[in-house]
This record gives sequence, structure tokens and C-alpha cells, in this order.
Amino acid sequence: MGVGALYFIGKTEAVPLTLPDLSAKLHPGDSTPWAILFVLTLITLLPAILMAMSPMVRLMVVFHFLRQALGTQTAPSNPTLLGLALMMSWFLMAPVLTQIDQRAVEPYRSGQVTGWVAIENGSEQVKHFLLHYAREKDLALFTAAGQIPRPSTPEELPMRVVVPAYILSELKAGFAIGAVLYLPFLLIDIVTASITTSIGMFQLPPVVVSTPLKILLFVIVDGWNLLANSLLHSF
Repeated sequence: MGVGALYFIGKTEAVPLTLPDLSAKLHPGDSTPWAILFVLTLITLLPAILMAMSPMVRLMVVFHFLRQALGTQTAPSNPTLLGLALMMSWFLMAPVLTQIDQRAVEPYRSGQVTGWVAIENGSEQVKHFLLHYAREKDLALFTAAGQIPRPSTPEELPMRVVVPAYILSELKAGFAIGAVLYLPFLLIDIVTASITTSIGMFQLPPVVVSTPLKILLFVIVDGWNLLANSLLHSF
């Protein structure tokens, strides 16, 4: 055995391991801590990223408007609405997730493509979904702000343009649905306030009377079923 060499004795043969190799294994490169930091940061931001790239944007806005219109500040609770929005988003994204599994996950598991290629194939399916609901006006806004040359097709736009454009489009759609949803309950508030004022009930806040009426009306018309049906057909 020469100086500066170690041997790992196996069952059949000895594999030489020099001191530089041993040192490299015991002391990883300087990029390892940064890679760990990047992965931990990505895990922290993952919920926000998933929410921004799914129908949860529109659903949460509509649910917030509904709760404000009903006058129930804490019912349903935030975890309940978040869980409902998450399950509905999963239902709506099922075709996209199936395509990602077929074109990215399965080839990666079988060793046909590398990890980066699998990520690119999966992101293409997500981009198609986002572009379907992103308005051209919002896409043009971020394309001009990023000083990106005008592409021949929307599919050529990078994700840093498609994702914020999709969020703006979903916010507009959510506010439009929420405004329409707010009008019937606002009418009940106006009528209730007019009646209580005309009969001299100045000490009784109109919201005390209108809130049970709005909840009763919402239950009678099976509002949750109608709202879920409308939201699902809006995608």
C-alpha cells in the first residue's frame, strides 16, 4: 500500500480510496449549504405558489365576498373556506395533474428523462392552463413591463409573465362574481333598513334583522350548491 492511500476491503476485492477523495466525501462543496437554503425557502413559498397557479385565487375571493354579504364575519371559518377552495381546485386541476403525471412524472420515474426535463414538461402543462384564463390585456402589461419581445404565440411567454397575468385575470373574475353575488343581499339590507327606520326602530341596528333573513334565504335556495355549480362552470 502506498503512502496516503486507504483501502475498503470488501468480500471479493479491495477498492482504493485516496486521501483527496476521502476529504471530498467528508467535506462537501461550498454550494451545499446554499442548496439546502434554497430548498427550504422553496418549501416555505410552496403554498403561495400553488395558490397563485390554481383556481384558488378566484374561489377565495368569491368566498370572502359571500361571507361579507351574508354578514357572518367568522362563519364559515377561514380553514373551512380554505379547505373547500383547495378541494375544488384539486377537482378543477385533475386533468392538468393527469397530464403532468403522464408527460413528466412517469418518464422521470422510468429514467427516460432527467429531473430538469421533467420539470419543464410539467410546467408546460401548467402554462397551458394559466394561458387559457389569463387575459390578453394582462399578458401584454407584463410583457411590456419586462421588456420582452412580442412573441408569435402566447406559449412562448415565460412563466414570470404568465403567472402574474393569470393572478390579475382571476382577481378581476373573482371581484366580478362577488359583486353580482353581493347585490341580492345588499337589497335585503336596504329594504330592512327602510322598514326599521319607517316604524321608528332607530335603536335596533338593521343588520340584526337582515342577517337572519339573508341566511334563511341562502339556505332556502340551496346557495352553496348554486354557488359551487356556478364556480365550476366558470372554468
